[in-house]
Amino acid sequence: MPGELDLGALLSNMKPDLHGDIFVFCTIPHDEPLPTATCLLTFREHEGTTLVMRREDAERAGLRYAFASRLITLTVHSALDAVGFLAAVTSHLAEAGISVNAVSAFHHDHLFVPVDRVDEAMAVLQELSAEKDG
Repeated sequence: MPGELDLGALLSNMKPDLHGDIFVFCTIPHDEPLPTATCLLTFREHEGTTLVMRREDAERAGLRYAFASRLITLTVHSALDAVGFLAAVTSHLAEAGISVNAVSAFHHDHLFVPVDRVDEAMAVLQELSAEKDG
């Protein structure tokens, strides 16, 4: 099932969903085994392996972390080759001064935003969606 390509449809139907946990970003050397805690995301970079996981799991594993964030999933099924969706979303968040780390997965796009700005981020996303819907 391919997902939505139309930018207007993506924006008007994005339906942001806020997850309850606080997530953090960690890094470990390539030769270090992954922690037993469940990672939401792993990504191998030249400098090491990035882990995105719940803060409580990182603390339990004794990992140093950065960027305490909340996860917002844009629940519209976006096509992997959709053009401009994340650019539109992240530019609106940037205009509001909200940093974001975006991840595209097979079905949805996911946004990690600072814990203390999550309510503002949700308002920006809901406003953007309403603008495109009306």
